[in-house]
Amino acid sequence: MAVNSHFGKLYLIPVTLGETDPLEVMPQNVQTLIAGIDEYIVENEKTARRFIKDIYPQKSQPALKLHPLNKYTDPLDVPSFLNACLDGRDVGLMSEAGVPGVADPGSEVVRFAHEKGIQVVPLVGPSSILMAVMASGMNGQNFAFNGYLPIDQKERLNELKRLERISKENNQSQLFIETPYRNGKMLDEICNSLQASTRLCIACDITLPSEFIKTQSINDWKHSKEDLHKRPAIFIIHA
Repeated sequence: MAVNSHFGKLYLIPVTLGETDPLEVMPQNVQTLIAGIDEYIVENEKTARRFIKDIYPQKSQPALKLHPLNKYTDPLDVPSFLNACLDGRDVGLMSEAGVPGVADPGSEVVRFAHEKGIQVVPLVGPSSILMAVMASGMNGQNFAFNGYLPIDQKERLNELKRLERISKENNQSQLFIETPYRNGKMLDEICNSLQASTRLCIACDITLPSEFIKTQSINDWKHSKEDLHKRPAIFIIHA
């Protein structure tokens, strides 16, 4: 469907990847847009309000209208979140961390926006996936993000070996994530199941003061000591 110029726009608003000053990692236009938008689609209302207050303290909190989009949201309610756009008002879409629509339920909202002829405007901000690829020294022209690996240990080990095989066959870097409190276990399983020569990048706490990004062989990781517990991380392997 063609974009309708009478509709409001859906702005995809990036947020910080942790406790850091938004204006250190966001361009000025993000602050300007938040100043003018009163309706948002968010994963968590509390953190969304805090982010809006941090980036534009003058914003009236009572004036905000927030639509929660998470695992408790009725899918039938999602299209109605864009009613303001149909009435000519702009709406902001925010992820819980990073950029909306990437490893994020916001992609469904974006799909509905395209179907309704609403203009979608992505804004520049920190993406842990892209920043990890940038800093990894791996193949930035051919990579795949695989999200979370299976929880079952046998299935997870099989998936790790499959990704390693695909990486070698296609010269493709393979990215994935884990629940932060299981990062240490994930590293142990990677080291115990993949080839010693396969490279592994771990990128933790990106853009935060505690940022840690390191690429080395599996063999070298076996002798490294780094506390990854409860630290948001991207894992990248390349065989």
